[in-house]
Amino acid sequence: MVTASTVQIAVLRGRQAECREIRSLLAAPAGKALLLHGEPGSGRSALLAYAHRHGRGRRLLAAAGLPDEAMLPYAGLQRLLDPVLDGIGALPERQREVLRRAVAGEGCPDQDQLVLSHAVLGLLAEAAHDGPLLCTMDDLDVGDAPTARLLTLVARRLPQLPVVLLLTAGSDHGADAIPGRRLLPLDESDSHALLAARRPGPPPPGPVLAGLSALAAGNPQALVDLADSLAHGQWHGLEPLPSTPPADGGLGRAYRGLLSRLPGETRRALLLAALAATAPAAPDLADHTDVADPVTLGRALRAAGDSLAALAPAEAAGLIRFTAPGGVAFPRSLARAMVEATASVTARRDAHLLLAAAFDGTGARLRRALHLAAATDGPAPALATELADAVDDRADRSTAATALARAAELSDDPVLAASRQVTAARYAWQAGDPGRARALLHRVADVPVTSPTGGLAELLRGEMRLRCGSAPAALPNLLAAAGALAEMDRESALVALVRAGEAVCFCGDQYRYAEVARRMAALRRDGDPPWADLLTTLVAGVAATLRGDHAHGGPLLRRAVVFGDRLTSAAATPTALTGAAVAGLLVAVDAAAYRLADRAVELAADRGEVSLLPRALELRAMSEYWLGRHEAATQSCREGLRVARAAGQRSSAGVHLGLLAVLAAVRSDHDASLGHVAELGDVAVPGSRPHALAEWALALLDLVDARYADAADRLAALARPGTGRGQVLVQVMATPHLVEAAAHDGRHARARAALTVFDRWAGSTASPLRRALSARCHALLAPRGSAEAERYFRAALSLHPCDAATFERARTELLFGRELRHARRPREARGHLHRARQTFILLGAEAWARQSTVELRAAGESVGTPDPDAVRLLTGQQLRVAHLVASGATNQEVARQMFLSTRTVDHHLRNIYHRLGIRSRTELVRALG
Repeated sequence: MVTASTVQIAVLRGRQAECREIRSLLAAPAGKALLLHGEPGSGRSALLAYAHRHGRGRRLLAAAGLPDEAMLPYAGLQRLLDPVLDGIGALPERQREVLRRAVAGEGCPDQDQLVLSHAVLGLLAEAAHDGPLLCTMDDLDVGDAPTARLLTLVARRLPQLPVVLLLTAGSDHGADAIPGRRLLPLDESDSHALLAARRPGPPPPGPVLAGLSALAAGNPQALVDLADSLAHGQWHGLEPLPSTPPADGGLGRAYRGLLSRLPGETRRALLLAALAATAPAAPDLADHTDVADPVTLGRALRAAGDSLAALAPAEAAGLIRFTAPGGVAFPRSLARAMVEATASVTARRDAHLLLAAAFDGTGARLRRALHLAAATDGPAPALATELADAVDDRADRSTAATALARAAELSDDPVLAASRQVTAARYAWQAGDPGRARALLHRVADVPVTSPTGGLAELLRGEMRLRCGSAPAALPNLLAAAGALAEMDRESALVALVRAGEAVCFCGDQYRYAEVARRMAALRRDGDPPWADLLTTLVAGVAATLRGDHAHGGPLLRRAVVFGDRLTSAAATPTALTGAAVAGLLVAVDAAAYRLADRAVELAADRGEVSLLPRALELRAMSEYWLGRHEAATQSCREGLRVARAAGQRSSAGVHLGLLAVLAAVRSDHDASLGHVAELGDVAVPGSRPHALAEWALALLDLVDARYADAADRLAALARPGTGRGQVLVQVMATPHLVEAAAHDGRHARARAALTVFDRWAGSTASPLRRALSARCHALLAPRGSAEAERYFRAALSLHPCDAATFERARTELLFGRELRHARRPREARGHLHRARQTFILLGAEAWARQSTVELRAAGESVGTPDPDAVRLLTGQQLRVAHLVASGATNQEVARQMFLSTRTVDHHLRNIYHRLGIRSRTELVRALG
C-alpha cells in the first residue's frame, strides 16, 4: 500500500494522542507492543515513520508485509530479523533449528509454534544486549499469514525484554490480547489544517475546505490526493469540486492493492454491493453507513452466478459488514466510493446491467433507470425521459439529483438538458449538498437569467449565497430571479422575494425591504391560493412593521399566521410554514409561532429537505425563547447548528451560534456564551444578524457583571433608528435589557428612545409578556422609590404569564425587590426576592440567583447559596428528615415513618432550612443533589 509518509510530512495532523502513546512506549524500560489499525490512507505508515524518528537510542528492525510474498511462509519474519540473524548461534539448539528452518522457507509445524516464538524472543534478547530495540512491521495483514500469527505470539511475551514492537494492519482481526489503537478519521479542523498546509499560498475559501473535508471523510491520504489533484480554479472556488478522491491517487492505489488481494468472485460481488448501496436519506440526521438492499443484491449475485458467501473475504478485510440476513453495509462511505472508482469501466457497466435486471418487475422505476443510465454511453433521449419521469416528491433528494443530472447528460435537447440540470441542482441543495449543487449549476452558467431555466438557476444561486455565503451578495441574485420568473413561474418568483426579504434583514439593510414589498405587491393576484396569499401578506406585514406602521402591519401578520394554520396537503411547504412562523413572532403570538415552526421542522425532515431545516429550527428556537423554554431553545439551536454545518450553511450556523450565545448569557454561563461568540469568526460581519446576536449576548454578560455602560452602548449600536440600517428586530427584542442597562447608568434619554419603539410594537400585540416587559421598563425609568415605579412594577407582575417565561417574571421580581429595598421597605422586598431566587435556582441561572441572594442579605435575610456540601452540617436525624422530605413525603408522613411527632418534624425542618440557607422543599431537593 502507499506509505502514509506522503500523507503528513512534518506534522501528523489529528494524531497527537497516537504520537504521545508511541513516545511513551519508546521511553518505557519494559518491553511493549502496539497495533495501529485503520482504513487505507489513515496514516499508519506515517506513525511508524514517526516512531523511527523518535526512537533514538534504540536499534531499529523494520519490515513491511508484501503482497508478492503472501504465499511464502515467514518471508516477512526473515526480512525483519535479517540484521540480527548472526546471533542465532546463541540460542538453544532446538530453537535454533526451528528458527533456521522457518526463515529458510521450510515452514514450521503447528506444534513448534511456541518454540519458534521463544526463538524469536531469544534472538531479540541477544540483540538487545547492545541496546534496546524498536521493531516495526507495517501492513502486517498484507504479507504472509505465518509471520502475522507468529508476531502476535511474540507481542504477548515482551514485558521482560527492552523491546518495543509496533505493528500496523487494516483491522485488529486476529490480534487478540495485543494493545491496539484504531486510527479514527480526522476532525474538521485538522482536515482543514492539512489541506491548507498542502499547497503554497493562501488557503482555499471556507466552502472549498468544507467540501473537500466532506469528500475525504477525514482520511488523510484522501485529503492529500484531493489537494494535489485540484485545478487552480477548483482550489479557489471558481470551478466545481470532484465527487470523489482521484482513482489514480495514493488512496486509489492503496484500495486497488487491497482489492487485488481478494478473490475474483469477491471483487465482483463487492462491486455489485457498492453499486447497490444507498446512502442515508438524511445524512445530517443519521450515520453515514451505506447499505445494500438484501433482495436486490441477492438477485444480482444469483444472476452473476455468485452468492453472499463470496463477500466473506471483504468482511474479513474490513470493507463491509453483514447486517440483516442477506444485507451488506459499508461502514465507511469512502470505501464504497473507492471500490466503485477503482473498478474498470467494463466491470462497472456489467454490474449496473445486472442490478438493472434485478429491479425488473419490482416497481422501483427510478433505481432501475439509474442503473441502466450508468451503463449507457452517449445521448439516449428515451432513457433520459424515463429517468426524469421516475423522479417524484417522494424520492430521496440526493438520488433525485443523481437521476436528473444523468438525465441531463443523456438528453439531446440542450434546453431540456439545462432544465434538468437546474432541477438536479435544486434537489442536491435540498439534500444538504451545496457543493454538488454548485457543480451542477456551473454547467448551466451560460444560460441567460431571463429564461425560465436561467431564472430558477439564479434563484438557487441566491438561496445558497444567503445560507452559505454572503447575504448582500445574495440579494441581487434573488431580485434578478424574481424579475425573470414573474411572468413565467410566479410561485418561484414569490419564493425569491421572500428570500430577498430574508437577505435584507440578515445583513441589516432594512431600508431595502420596501423594494422587496413593492415587487411582491405587483405579483399579488385576486383569488390567490392560500400559500401565495400567505407569502404576499407576510412581506407586506413585515414591510409595515419595519417602518413602524404597526396598525397596518399587525393585522397583515396575524392574517399570515391564520393562513399558515390552515395550510394542508401540498400547500403546506416548509417555506410557507416558516413564513407564517416569522409572522407569528412579529406579532408575539409565540405559541402559534412555535407550532408553525415545529411543523416546518417535521415536514422538512420527513421530506428530506435538509436545506430548509436550519431556518425552521432557528424560528422554533426563537419561539421557545419567548415562551420561556430556554433549555428547549438551546436544544433546537444545537440541532440547527449541527444540521447547518453538515449542510455547509455558514450563515445559518452563525445565527444558531449567536442564539446559543444569547441563551447561555441569559443563564449567566460566561464560558459557554463567550465560546459561542468566538466560534462565529468572520461570519459575524458588523451589521449582520450573527453579529447583532453576539453583541446582545455580550451585553447580557455586561449586565450580569454590572458593566451597565458597556451593555447600553452595545445594544444601542445594534441599529440606527430612522435610517433603516442595523438589526432593528434584534434591538427591539433586546430593548428590556437596553433600558435596564441605560437606567442603571443614568442615561434615561437613550433608554426612553428605545422604549418608545418597543412600546409601539408591544402595544400593537396582544402579548401579556411584551406588555409586562414594557411596564417593567417604565418602572426602571420612573423616579426611584416613587409611586409611579411601584405602580409599573405591580402592573408588570400582574401581566407576566404564570405558566410561561418564568425567567422574565423572576427578573421583574428581582428588580422590584431591589426597588423596594432601596425605598427602605425590606420586609416587602424579601417576598419578591425569595421568589426570584427560587426561580433562578430552578432554572440554573446561578449568577442571577447570587444577585437575588445578595439583595436578600441586604434586606436583612440570612441566606446562602444552596450547596450540597452543606449537607455535612446536618445531624443524622436531620439528614434523614431532609431526605424523606426531598423524596416528596409530607411532614405527617415523615412523622409516621420516624415515629416522631409532627411538631418535632416541623422543628427539624426549620433547622434544616436555616443550616442550608434555603426556604423551600424545592431548594432542599436541589441542595441534596
